[in-house]
Amino acid sequence: MIRLGVVLVALLGLAACGGGSRYADRGGAPVVLYATGPIQKACLAEGRRAASRARCGCIQAVADRELSGTDQRRGARYFKNPHALQQVRQSDGATNERFWKAWKAYGQKAAQLCSGT
Repeated sequence: MIRLGVVLVALLGLAACGGGSRYADRGGAPVVLYATGPIQKACLAEGRRAASRARCGCIQAVADRELSGTDQRRGARYFKNPHALQQVRQSDGATNERFWKAWKAYGQKAAQLCSGT
C-alpha cells in the first residue's frame, strides 16, 4: 500500500499529467509544451495507459525547466522501478533528500502544466 502511495505521488505529475500544457504567451497565443529527452522516452517506454506523445513531451519540457540533466536521467530510471523511488524517499542521505525534494516539486509543476494533454 505504501509503495502504491509513493508511486501515485511520484507519477501524479508524470504519467498522470492530464493537460494544462497550454498557456498564453505575451501575444495571447497558446503555447504547447513539448520536448524530447530521458523523461519523455521513459514515459513512453513503460506503456502506461495515460502516456501519450503529447503528455510525455509536456512532462519532459517541464523537466527541462525544473530539473538538472543528472536528475532527469536519474528520475527516468524510476519509471521502470518505482519501488526504488520509494527507497530514495525514505533514505536519510543528503543527496537522496535533495533529489526527492526536487523530484516532488517537479511532479507538482508537471501536474499543473500538463494536466490536459
